[in-house]
Amino acid sequence: MNTRSHYDVAIIGAGMSGLAAGIRLAHFGKKVCIFERHNAVGGLNSFYSIAGRKFDVGLHAMTNFVRPGVKGTPLGKLLRQLRIDRDEFALCEQKQSRIAFGPRGECSLRFTNDFAVFESEVVAAFPAQADGFRRLAAAVRTFDDVSLDAAPMSAREAVRRHISDPLLEDMLFCPLMYYGSATERDMEFGQFVIMFKALFLEGFARPFEGVRVVLRVLLAKYRAAGGERRMKCGVQKISAHAGRASAVILDSGEEITADHVISSIGAPETDRLLAASAGEPTTAAPTLSFVETISMLDRQPAELGWGSDTIVFFNDSTRFDYVRPTEQVDPRSGVICIPNNFDYGADRVLPEGIFRVTCLANYDRWATLPEADYQADKLRWFPEVQRSARRFLPPLASDDALVAATLTTDMFTPRTITKFTGHLGGAIYGATVKHRQGRTSLDNLYLCGTDQGFLGIVGAMLSGISMANYHILQKG
Repeated sequence: MNTRSHYDVAIIGAGMSGLAAGIRLAHFGKKVCIFERHNAVGGLNSFYSIAGRKFDVGLHAMTNFVRPGVKGTPLGKLLRQLRIDRDEFALCEQKQSRIAFGPRGECSLRFTNDFAVFESEVVAAFPAQADGFRRLAAAVRTFDDVSLDAAPMSAREAVRRHISDPLLEDMLFCPLMYYGSATERDMEFGQFVIMFKALFLEGFARPFEGVRVVLRVLLAKYRAAGGERRMKCGVQKISAHAGRASAVILDSGEEITADHVISSIGAPETDRLLAASAGEPTTAAPTLSFVETISMLDRQPAELGWGSDTIVFFNDSTRFDYVRPTEQVDPRSGVICIPNNFDYGADRVLPEGIFRVTCLANYDRWATLPEADYQADKLRWFPEVQRSARRFLPPLASDDALVAATLTTDMFTPRTITKFTGHLGGAIYGATVKHRQGRTSLDNLYLCGTDQGFLGIVGAMLSGISMANYHILQKG
């Protein structure tokens, strides 16, 4: 039983970044405790069970995958810093993914974990942009995206120095935004570079058992290093004195003191913990959120004729409109994920088919609905989201083929995200303004995770590591 009331480091939130920060600090003998309000670790990348069936949330794929022996990559750094053998994650590569634009995906760019495939697709579809695309890729490779002091700049402006075709521009931005942008219509160029490298220069992979494998490994490393965690034990406020965090006050009213506090729950959410002691929060709540439909099938998706696509990023409009929709959901664009289509090895297939579709959503349109209306609207939007996505996959033998193959379904909304993670506005990618150095208004309170600026599962863990190193370990 945990009885300590003072720690070297208190970490708020047991998401990927919080767990990684805890492991790194515990390895160096720090007395560290992670405080988590909910009963499951992982935050935005976790899983839940219904009737014995497990559903991943968040994880479509781990980005930044590279094969063994490739040096100087985020995945290699992560494994080294957390003392994880790459076989422990048991990552299996994607087969192939696509970016599909047009009413039925008439313009399509295929990509794999081999960047040459994507480059050849771009050159074939946009021959006049070939040299510009190669210059852009070279600029991405040489840009220092991990600098904590880099000045922000518009990614749209940077990309337009090399790419003049608006369609290609939008096709490049679509997957990067859907997998990492908290900003409407544009990205900060450093964020663009991080995601371009993660998706196109490196690639996608997934453990056979999904996100549970990653979480098991992290928890085992944290326990072995001597870290403590308190589940169903949220922080209600952060007390401050003389410009420092003096204590965290738990939901129970218990006061915990620490030399350092790391918050992995997001900048506006952390701001509200401070505001509980000091007054009104100053950080604006995020605006971008999503819905996702999940269908569990009695057969492999390939048996429906859906081929080998792992992830499909789709958009049916003239331009890609990555903005908060005015309606509850914008089904014009989104992401299809078929976890069965990773290369798990010969004769190894997931026991059930999985078909996931993600689209932009409006948090305010979902947040305050009476329960009956909320459930009715989920039932109304579920088939609409799936109908939109199916336009970008090979047609089924009949309109009711998917229904006939479906064992069960589920759907999460922005309201679900806030309920189970505490993220304001149902946000996945946090606030629009990132804090690269992780600093806050208090000298010993630091941010890690999405609002520190690193993206994806690997990026989140690297954020926790970098903040632990930069603010605590390097200062002795």
